[in-house]
Amino acid sequence: MFSHFCLSIMALITVSGFPSSGKSTRSSQLKAFLDAKLADPDYNGPALTVQIISDDSLNIDRAVYNDSRSEKPARGAIFTAMQREMSPNKILIIDSLNYIKGFRYQMYCAAREAKVRVATLYVVAPPDTCREWNTSRQDGKSYQSETFDNLIQRYEEPSSMVRWDSPLFTVLWEDESVPGEAIWEAITKGNIKPPNSGTLHVAKAPSDALHILEQTTTSMVSSVLAEASNAGGSGGLVTISPSQGIKARVTLPARNVTLSELQRLKRQFVTVHKKAITLGSTERDEHLN
Repeated sequence: MFSHFCLSIMALITVSGFPSSGKSTRSSQLKAFLDAKLADPDYNGPALTVQIISDDSLNIDRAVYNDSRSEKPARGAIFTAMQREMSPNKILIIDSLNYIKGFRYQMYCAAREAKVRVATLYVVAPPDTCREWNTSRQDGKSYQSETFDNLIQRYEEPSSMVRWDSPLFTVLWEDESVPGEAIWEAITKGNIKPPNSGTLHVAKAPSDALHILEQTTTSMVSSVLAEASNAGGSGGLVTISPSQGIKARVTLPARNVTLSELQRLKRQFVTVHKKAITLGSTERDEHLN
Protein backbone atom coordinates (compact mmCIF):
# COMPACT_ATOMS: atom_id res chain seq x y z
CA MET A 1 0.00 0.00 0.00
CA PHE A 2 1.14 3.53 -0.66
CA SER A 3 1.85 5.55 2.44
CA HIS A 4 -0.58 8.24 3.61
CA PHE A 5 -0.35 11.59 1.82
CA CYS A 6 -1.28 15.11 2.84
CA LEU A 7 -4.62 16.44 1.58
CA SER A 8 -3.08 18.30 -1.35
CA ILE A 9 0.08 17.90 -3.36
CA MET A 10 1.61 20.26 -5.83
CA ALA A 11 4.88 19.52 -7.57
CA LEU A 12 7.07 21.16 -10.18
CA ILE A 13 9.48 19.06 -12.23
CA THR A 14 11.89 21.04 -14.38
CA VAL A 15 13.36 19.18 -17.36
CA SER A 16 16.69 20.42 -18.69
CA GLY A 17 19.16 19.29 -21.34
CA PHE A 18 20.90 20.06 -24.61
CA PRO A 19 18.71 20.91 -27.63
CA SER A 20 17.38 17.72 -29.26
CA SER A 21 18.65 15.59 -26.38
CA GLY A 22 15.33 13.80 -25.91
CA LYS A 23 13.70 16.01 -23.29
CA SER A 24 10.19 15.72 -24.73
CA THR A 25 10.52 11.94 -24.97
CA ARG A 26 11.63 11.75 -21.33
CA SER A 27 8.87 14.13 -20.25
CA SER A 28 6.30 11.88 -21.92
CA GLN A 29 7.83 8.82 -20.26
CA LEU A 30 7.69 10.53 -16.88
CA LYS A 31 4.08 11.61 -17.37
CA ALA A 32 3.11 8.06 -18.37
CA PHE A 33 4.84 6.68 -15.26
CA LEU A 34 3.14 9.18 -12.95
CA ASP A 35 -0.27 8.64 -14.55
CA ALA A 36 0.13 4.88 -14.05
CA LYS A 37 1.17 5.42 -10.45
CA LEU A 38 -1.90 7.54 -9.77
CA ALA A 39 -4.18 4.98 -11.46
CA ASP A 40 -2.80 2.11 -9.38
CA PRO A 41 -5.59 0.58 -7.22
CA ASP A 42 -3.26 0.67 -4.21
CA TYR A 43 -2.81 4.43 -4.46
CA ASN A 44 -4.81 6.07 -1.67
CA GLY A 45 -3.62 9.66 -1.93
CA PRO A 46 -5.39 12.74 -3.30
CA ALA A 47 -6.64 12.91 -6.87
CA LEU A 48 -3.80 14.35 -8.92
CA THR A 49 -3.36 15.37 -12.54
CA VAL A 50 -0.10 15.48 -14.46
CA GLN A 51 0.43 18.23 -17.03
CA ILE A 52 3.32 19.01 -19.37
CA ILE A 53 4.07 22.62 -20.26
CA SER A 54 6.41 22.78 -23.24
CA ASP A 55 7.48 24.91 -26.16
CA ASP A 56 5.13 22.83 -28.31
CA SER A 57 2.12 23.17 -25.99
CA LEU A 58 2.64 26.96 -26.01
CA ASN A 59 3.29 27.06 -29.78
CA ILE A 60 6.81 28.42 -29.28
CA ASP A 61 8.74 27.94 -32.49
CA ARG A 62 12.36 26.77 -32.28
CA ALA A 63 13.28 29.86 -34.32
CA VAL A 64 12.84 32.06 -31.22
CA TYR A 65 16.18 30.71 -29.98
CA ASN A 66 17.93 32.22 -32.99
CA ASP A 67 17.90 35.60 -31.30
CA SER A 68 18.12 36.58 -27.63
CA ARG A 69 15.50 39.32 -28.13
CA SER A 70 12.89 36.77 -29.18
CA GLU A 71 14.07 34.13 -26.71
CA LYS A 72 13.37 36.27 -23.64
CA PRO A 73 9.60 36.64 -24.32
CA ALA A 74 9.46 32.88 -24.94
CA ARG A 75 10.89 32.19 -21.50
CA GLY A 76 8.41 34.69 -20.11
CA ALA A 77 5.56 32.76 -21.74
CA ILE A 78 6.77 29.51 -20.15
CA PHE A 79 7.09 31.15 -16.73
CA THR A 80 3.64 32.74 -16.98
CA ALA A 81 2.06 29.44 -18.01
CA MET A 82 3.78 27.69 -15.12
CA GLN A 83 2.45 30.23 -12.62
CA ARG A 84 -1.03 30.06 -14.13
CA GLU A 85 -1.21 26.27 -14.01
CA MET A 86 0.16 25.86 -10.49
CA SER A 87 -2.77 24.62 -8.46
CA PRO A 88 -3.52 22.15 -5.66
CA ASN A 89 -3.30 18.48 -6.66
CA LYS A 90 -1.39 19.08 -9.89
CA ILE A 91 2.05 17.88 -10.96
CA LEU A 92 3.62 20.17 -13.57
CA ILE A 93 6.41 19.04 -15.89
CA ILE A 94 8.24 21.95 -17.57
CA ASP A 95 9.62 20.53 -20.81
CA SER A 96 11.89 23.14 -22.38
CA LEU A 97 15.60 23.86 -22.75
CA ASN A 98 15.73 25.45 -19.28
CA TYR A 99 19.44 25.87 -19.93
CA ILE A 100 19.95 29.12 -18.00
CA LYS A 101 20.49 28.58 -14.28
CA GLY A 102 18.98 31.99 -13.53
CA PHE A 103 15.72 30.92 -15.16
CA ARG A 104 15.68 27.64 -13.25
CA TYR A 105 16.25 29.65 -10.06
CA GLN A 106 13.33 31.95 -10.96
CA MET A 107 11.03 28.95 -11.33
CA TYR A 108 12.35 27.48 -8.09
CA CYS A 109 11.55 30.70 -6.20
CA ALA A 110 8.03 30.75 -7.63
CA ALA A 111 7.57 27.14 -6.54
CA ARG A 112 8.77 27.92 -3.03
CA GLU A 113 6.38 30.83 -2.79
CA ALA A 114 3.53 28.53 -3.83
CA LYS A 115 4.73 25.86 -1.35
CA VAL A 116 5.36 23.35 -4.13
CA ARG A 117 7.74 20.40 -4.03
CA VAL A 118 10.38 20.58 -6.74
CA ALA A 119 12.66 18.26 -8.70
CA THR A 120 14.92 18.57 -11.73
CA LEU A 121 15.27 15.95 -14.47
CA TYR A 122 18.57 16.34 -16.32
CA VAL A 123 18.45 14.68 -19.76
CA VAL A 124 22.01 13.87 -20.84
CA ALA A 125 23.21 13.10 -24.35
CA PRO A 126 26.57 13.83 -26.07
CA PRO A 127 26.57 16.93 -28.27
CA ASP A 128 27.34 14.90 -31.40
CA THR A 129 24.37 12.62 -30.71
CA CYS A 130 22.12 15.64 -30.15
CA ARG A 131 23.38 17.18 -33.38
CA GLU A 132 22.62 14.00 -35.28
CA TRP A 133 19.12 13.78 -33.80
CA ASN A 134 18.53 17.46 -34.57
CA THR A 135 19.46 17.19 -38.24
CA SER A 136 17.44 14.01 -38.73
CA ARG A 137 14.18 15.47 -37.39
CA GLN A 138 11.36 15.48 -39.89
CA ASP A 139 8.75 17.25 -37.78
CA GLY A 140 9.88 20.81 -38.52
CA LYS A 141 11.07 21.28 -34.93
CA SER A 142 14.80 21.23 -35.47
CA TYR A 143 17.18 24.05 -34.54
CA GLN A 144 19.28 25.92 -37.08
CA SER A 145 22.86 24.68 -37.08
CA GLU A 146 24.29 27.96 -35.77
CA THR A 147 21.60 28.22 -33.09
CA PHE A 148 22.20 24.62 -32.03
CA ASP A 149 25.95 25.21 -31.58
CA ASN A 150 25.28 28.45 -29.69
CA LEU A 151 22.85 26.76 -27.28
CA ILE A 152 25.30 23.93 -26.61
CA GLN A 153 28.03 26.44 -25.83
CA ARG A 154 25.81 28.53 -23.53
CA TYR A 155 24.25 25.60 -21.67
CA GLU A 156 24.54 25.85 -17.87
CA GLU A 157 24.49 22.33 -16.47
CA PRO A 158 22.26 21.60 -13.48
CA SER A 159 24.04 20.74 -10.24
CA SER A 160 22.84 18.84 -7.19
CA MET A 161 25.03 21.17 -5.12
CA VAL A 162 22.65 24.12 -5.60
CA ARG A 163 19.21 24.24 -4.01
CA TRP A 164 17.29 25.27 -7.12
CA ASP A 165 18.38 22.15 -9.04
CA SER A 166 17.86 19.75 -6.13
CA PRO A 167 16.82 17.02 -5.93
CA LEU A 168 18.48 16.31 -9.28
CA PHE A 169 17.76 13.17 -11.30
CA THR A 170 19.87 12.31 -14.33
CA VAL A 171 18.80 10.14 -17.25
CA LEU A 172 21.32 9.16 -19.94
CA TRP A 173 20.56 8.86 -23.65
CA GLU A 174 21.20 5.10 -23.37
CA ASP A 175 18.70 4.60 -20.51
CA GLU A 176 15.44 2.91 -21.43
CA SER A 177 13.32 4.91 -19.01
CA VAL A 178 13.34 7.72 -16.47
CA PRO A 179 14.01 7.21 -12.72
CA GLY A 180 10.30 7.37 -12.02
CA GLU A 181 10.23 5.81 -8.55
CA ALA A 182 12.88 8.17 -7.21
CA ILE A 183 11.11 11.20 -8.67
CA TRP A 184 7.77 10.01 -7.27
CA GLU A 185 9.27 9.79 -3.79
CA ALA A 186 10.72 13.31 -4.11
CA ILE A 187 7.51 14.99 -5.27
CA THR A 188 5.19 13.21 -2.82
CA LYS A 189 7.28 12.88 0.32
CA GLY A 190 10.09 15.40 0.00
CA ASN A 191 10.34 18.49 2.16
CA ILE A 192 8.41 21.57 1.07
CA LYS A 193 10.84 24.44 1.41
CA PRO A 194 9.49 27.65 2.95
CA PRO A 195 9.21 30.79 0.79
CA ASN A 196 12.29 32.92 0.41
CA SER A 197 12.16 35.78 2.94
CA GLY A 198 12.58 38.19 0.04
CA THR A 199 9.23 37.09 -1.39
CA LEU A 200 7.26 37.38 1.84
CA HIS A 201 4.62 40.08 2.06
CA VAL A 202 5.87 42.88 4.30
CA ALA A 203 3.39 45.09 6.13
CA LYS A 204 3.93 48.80 5.61
CA ALA A 205 4.88 50.99 8.53
CA PRO A 206 2.30 53.58 9.68
CA SER A 207 2.33 56.79 7.65
CA ASP A 208 3.40 58.83 10.68
CA ALA A 209 6.17 56.44 11.74
CA LEU A 210 9.01 58.80 10.81
CA HIS A 211 7.38 61.71 12.64
CA ILE A 212 6.88 59.60 15.78
CA LEU A 213 10.47 58.37 15.57
CA GLU A 214 11.82 61.93 15.43
CA GLN A 215 9.50 63.16 18.18
CA THR A 216 10.26 60.27 20.55
CA THR A 217 14.03 60.41 20.12
CA THR A 218 14.02 64.18 20.72
CA SER A 219 12.12 63.62 23.98
CA MET A 220 14.58 60.85 24.89
CA VAL A 221 17.51 63.24 24.50
CA SER A 222 15.83 65.84 26.71
CA SER A 223 14.99 63.28 29.39
CA VAL A 224 18.46 61.73 29.43
CA LEU A 225 20.06 65.16 29.60
CA ALA A 226 17.83 66.14 32.53
CA GLU A 227 18.62 62.95 34.48
CA ALA A 228 22.33 63.33 33.77
CA SER A 229 22.21 66.87 35.14
CA ASN A 230 20.43 65.66 38.29
CA ALA A 231 22.99 62.88 38.75
CA GLY A 232 25.82 65.43 38.65
CA GLY A 233 28.13 63.13 36.72
CA SER A 234 27.84 60.22 39.17
CA GLY A 235 26.17 57.98 36.56
CA GLY A 236 24.14 54.90 37.36
CA LEU A 237 20.79 53.37 36.38
CA VAL A 238 17.89 55.80 35.95
CA THR A 239 14.31 55.57 34.67
CA ILE A 240 13.09 58.13 32.18
CA SER A 241 9.64 58.85 30.71
CA PRO A 242 10.16 60.77 27.47
CA SER A 243 6.44 60.66 26.64
CA GLN A 244 3.17 59.38 28.01
CA GLY A 245 3.04 55.60 28.22
CA ILE A 246 6.76 55.15 27.56
CA LYS A 247 9.30 54.25 30.22
CA ALA A 248 12.91 53.29 29.69
CA ARG A 249 15.78 52.34 31.97
CA VAL A 250 19.09 53.91 31.01
CA THR A 251 22.53 53.44 32.51
CA LEU A 252 24.37 56.78 32.56
CA PRO A 253 28.18 56.88 32.45
CA ALA A 254 30.04 58.23 35.48
CA ARG A 255 30.86 61.53 33.77
CA ASN A 256 29.15 64.58 32.37
CA VAL A 257 26.97 63.83 29.34
CA THR A 258 26.79 66.65 26.80
CA LEU A 259 23.94 67.67 24.52
CA SER A 260 26.14 67.38 21.41
CA GLU A 261 27.01 63.78 22.32
CA LEU A 262 23.36 62.84 22.75
CA GLN A 263 22.39 64.60 19.53
CA ARG A 264 25.04 62.64 17.63
CA LEU A 265 23.75 59.33 19.05
CA LYS A 266 20.20 60.35 18.22
CA ARG A 267 21.09 61.08 14.58
CA GLN A 268 22.78 57.67 14.24
CA PHE A 269 19.78 55.92 15.77
CA VAL A 270 17.27 57.79 13.60
CA THR A 271 19.27 57.14 10.41
CA VAL A 272 19.31 53.37 10.99
CA HIS A 273 15.61 53.17 11.84
CA LYS A 274 14.54 55.46 9.00
CA LYS A 275 16.09 52.94 6.61
CA ALA A 276 14.36 50.06 8.41
CA ILE A 277 10.99 51.80 8.19
CA THR A 278 11.46 52.68 4.51
CA LEU A 279 12.53 49.17 3.47
CA GLY A 280 10.21 47.35 5.83
CA SER A 281 13.09 45.39 7.38
CA THR A 282 11.86 45.98 10.92
CA GLU A 283 8.49 44.40 10.17
CA ARG A 284 10.16 41.58 8.21
CA ASP A 285 12.46 40.70 11.09
CA GLU A 286 9.50 40.55 13.45
CA HIS A 287 7.63 38.31 11.00
CA LEU A 288 10.53 35.92 10.65
CA ASN A 289 11.20 35.76 14.36
